[in-house]
Formats: sequence, structure tokens, C-alpha cells
Amino acid sequence: MVRLSDMTADDAAHLLSKNCPSFPGEPFVAGPPLKERRVAIVTTAGLHRTTDTVFDLTDIGYRVIPGNVQAADLAMSHASVNFDRSGFQDDVNVVFPIDRLREMKAAGEIGAMADFHYSVMGAGWEPHEIEPTALEMAALLHQDNVDAALLVPV
Repeated sequence: MVRLSDMTADDAAHLLSKNCPSFPGEPFVAGPPLKERRVAIVTTAGLHRTTDTVFDLTDIGYRVIPGNVQAADLAMSHASVNFDRSGFQDDVNVVFPIDRLREMKAAGEIGAMADFHYSVMGAGWEPHEIEPTALEMAALLHQDNVDAALLVPV
């Protein structure tokens, strides 16, 4: 992740100008112990299967990533010029820790993995623009009986 001090003045000003809304109430709810939870990954890395439509800069959609996906079947089309892709190229788990989740499941540290995980392209939009997408993904996570989401901001 680039530091604001290492960015151009225009790029830093752009990030600092983003509206980060406050939400009333508590956003978290109690749930079962982690070893009983069904966990999904939600990443902002702009990941998708190689056969899926790539993300563009203002894409506010999402891509569904099956739980049985292999790293070789994933591509990244994150559009930020400030994003270093070398970590993803070395190890997908840097931005999509699917192997770590599989290990946690095998060790009994989580109850189950979701059948589907989700990716958005985390650059180019304001929070209010992505809200319909977030609500749609939340409904899909609920359908999959997910009670814990591992959010991986990139």
C-alpha cells in the first residue's frame, strides 16, 4: 500500500477528499464461536476468474468466485495506478486468502467455507455508489448461510 507522503499531491488530495460516512448504531452483531462459523472472503482486489469480464475503473459490480477455485484460474484487473500487483503474482493469498481459509477449515478453526466468495474493484467509486452492490452481495452471503465475512481491502 502506498503512503500518502509518497503520492503525488493530486493523488493524495483525491484520496483525502473521499467521503467516509458514519453509520448509526453498532455495525457488528454477536455470532457463534469462530469454529462454528461459515466464512466467506470479500476482497477489493478486482479479482475474477480468467473467463469472467474484467473490471474497469468505474466498475461498481462484483464477481463471484467459487469456493473451489484454483489460483491459476484467477486474474486481477484492479485499475488503480497506485496498486502493486507483485504480491498477487507471487501468492494469491495476499489479496484472496483462500488457501489460509482452507487450512483453517482443515484444522477445525472455522466451521465451514462459503460456497462462493466475492470481489469488487476497490478504486474509482464513492461509498454511496457501491451501496447497492454491497446490499446485493450481503443477500447472496445470507443465502449461502455465511455468518462471517473476511474483508480483504486492497
